Amino acid sequence: MSVDIAELVRLRTLHPEAVAEAAARRPRRSLLNDEGRLMIVAADHPARGALGVGDRKFAMANRVDLLERLCLALSRPGVDGVLATADILDDLLLLGALDGKVVMGSMNRGGLQGASFELDDRFTGHRPEDIERLGFDAGKLLLRIDYDDPGSLTTLESTARAIDDMAARRLPVFVEPFISARSAEGRLRNDLSAEAVTKSIAIASGLGGSSAYTWLKVPVTENPDDMAEVMATSTLPAVLLGGEVGGTVEEQAGAYEKWRGALKLPTVRGLVVGRSLLYPADGDVAAAVDTAVGLL
Repeated sequence: MSVDIAELVRLRTLHPEAVAEAAARRPRRSLLNDEGRLMIVAADHPARGALGVGDRKFAMANRVDLLERLCLALSRPGVDGVLATADILDDLLLLGALDGKVVMGSMNRGGLQGASFELDDRFTGHRPEDIERLGFDAGKLLLRIDYDDPGSLTTLESTARAIDDMAARRLPVFVEPFISARSAEGRLRNDLSAEAVTKSIAIASGLGGSSAYTWLKVPVTENPDDMAEVMATSTLPAVLLGGEVGGTVEEQAGAYEKWRGALKLPTVRGLVVGRSLLYPADGDVAAAVDTAVGLL
């Protein structure tokens, strides 16, 4: 699909109400597909200042290119929906690309990549009331916990309250938890060891006054063989996140195999994958998406 940026800008300039109108008339569907699975394409990275893919520092910076990749991904059979911030979802609404799709609003993007306050990840994106007002289907939030950074406590508490607010509206919220730490150079890294992922799942599962509408969005551990024991930590339904996949075809194929094994576990219901599908090593978005769908 070719995106007419002039028409998008015209609508935004002269008819800003068109976004709400498109949301109101959008045909909706259930969260899961007929097989009880979920395949979501993620595109909420730019709002955190995370524009890079592999060695391409500003790969996600061209908005028209990103929108065209998203529209192509959403058009592929088996793709259930998209996770993004308001600016991207508004564009997709105006393009008619969200009809009959699951729409997930990204809630906290305040922890900008590389910032000193990165772990004080405040809710600068969709609020629960926005998700409800627009008729979206779910929300997603990021929870990174560094035992040495007090900002993590602020994020932990605000995450719990967001879970409460979403549960009060009977809206699913996908919590993406990590145990994180800064390197000697000050760069934040997520710990993907079995021990760390187990702890992050246990912490995230216990947040809020109800877990009835809480889902988990979890990475595959460093050793994929540990996933069965790790996922036994909680009975909450979960999806796998794609994470950063290497820039070669071989590394991408390795990621697919890791996902394939973890998708067999009883609590794992699907995939939420972004950059590795939208910007695959060989450039073939349709093939990358189709391969991921096939894993389900």
